[in-house]
Amino acid sequence: MAGIGRASGGVEAAPASQQGMRRQNLAVVIGAVAAHGPLSRADVAGHTGLTRPAVSSMVDELIGRGALTETETAPSGRVGRPGRALALNDRGPAGLGLEIGVTHLAACVVDLRGEPRVWRRVERANAGRPAGQVLAEAAALGAEAESGAAALGLRVEGRVLAVPGVVPNEPRGLVERAPNLGWHAVRLADHWPDPDTVPDPENEANLGALAEYWHTEQAAQTFVHVSAEAGIGAALVIDGQLFRGARGFAGELGHLPVHPEGAPCACGARGCLEQYAGEAAVLREAGLADVADPVALLAERAGAGDAATLRALDRAGRALGLALTSAVNLIDPDALVLGGAYAELADWLLPPVRAELAARVTVRPWTPEAVRRSALGRRGPVLGAAWSTVRQIIADPTRLPAPPAP
Repeated sequence: MAGIGRASGGVEAAPASQQGMRRQNLAVVIGAVAAHGPLSRADVAGHTGLTRPAVSSMVDELIGRGALTETETAPSGRVGRPGRALALNDRGPAGLGLEIGVTHLAACVVDLRGEPRVWRRVERANAGRPAGQVLAEAAALGAEAESGAAALGLRVEGRVLAVPGVVPNEPRGLVERAPNLGWHAVRLADHWPDPDTVPDPENEANLGALAEYWHTEQAAQTFVHVSAEAGIGAALVIDGQLFRGARGFAGELGHLPVHPEGAPCACGARGCLEQYAGEAAVLREAGLADVADPVALLAERAGAGDAATLRALDRAGRALGLALTSAVNLIDPDALVLGGAYAELADWLLPPVRAELAARVTVRPWTPEAVRRSALGRRGPVLGAAWSTVRQIIADPTRLPAPPAP
């Protein structure tokens, strides 16, 4: 049940109506099955505190909406009818995650259990291409993934798109800027070929952080998730909640100055972290040309002991550690997580990052183990995008079509 078992945090206000109470109870029932299933109806009542008749009514509705299935359990050896167990439906509602990267497109469909059932990834040089062209290709890849899901009995109920750019809180559906793609004020609905399948955009670093939180057992409640592709993005999870900032612009770690009089950055400032720890900067420092998969190349060269690559990664790690020092002193997180490309280069980045933090974090206790790599690596954003829909369904099953009237 990867991606769905962890609660999202926060306390919901009491429902103001009978309809609201039923919606909340449906969420409580499906949440119990998601966290502890398979469960019998009696077990659900025990976990939730609801009466057995109430649970039976909720379960019947959730089965009718396609969210739960009920099957006979294996014979127990006891006298009487075999038991029946409730589980999340692995053929029915699903979430589609899409990702536009600087060098790739990706799509993933997950079922209600959070299990990935369809994967698609194609290499594409997206920087500088018209937004409409890139979005049309992303839509086509998503449609292909949905067709594959339909063949497995899955029905996509929501779509989320991970983008390497700023997605403001309002208006939704807008990518304010994605400098590494060359986008500015791109409204998805203006370019998406099918108006019925326009996804909800979200910053890829935010989705990577949420995926990390949802996926990791006993995850830190307050942490900074930092990842890199062409640019560097960070996301803040505070007390189990994503912190987006007043306008949705939080997490621009790549433009934190680490050398104020340093190299000019495409953002117009000087000495930004991206100029020292970004993908292009590391390749340049290592004396390597840009290639289709620079992360794999850097890992291969570093693993072979190439001196220039090792120096470049050490320099990048020290710059990253310097930037993260500011994050630690400002936010006081439990952990720092290296995701995306950084996760695949963590063997060489972690030592200099940890050394820099050890030297500079002096006003609070800090241990090297508080900096770790993500287990999801470069899959994090597209998984987070797909899991977002599933978690919304678990939180409010009435998003699913109601069962036909008897």
